[in-house]
Amino acid sequence: MSITRHESGPILSLAVENGNTVYLAGIVPKNLKNDIKGQTAEVLAEIDRLLAKAGTSKSKVLAANIWVTDIRNRAAMNEVWTAWADPKNLPVRACVEAKLADPACLVEIMVTAAK
Repeated sequence: MSITRHESGPILSLAVENGNTVYLAGIVPKNLKNDIKGQTAEVLAEIDRLLAKAGTSKSKVLAANIWVTDIRNRAAMNEVWTAWADPKNLPVRACVEAKLADPACLVEIMVTAAK
């Protein structure tokens, strides 16, 4: 079984394909001046791009791990998530409060998807 790595850098690949499964790294926003909704929308757009590059889409997301720096932002993040997610194909999901590498980063999302 072959492994395909996409957009590899010095410490990680943004996406890895193994068989019929696609694993994404934790995706963070680039524009850290946005609020939680703007950062979440940016992260989900990047997830869409990476999933498409690997030949899949959000309708095939199996699992999502979400980290927010303030759990009080969960409801606002969920508004953006709910508008993005395929309501007929919702993944399993966890959302927890965590300190992220950059204090201006409010959200990080990591997904695993089928092809």
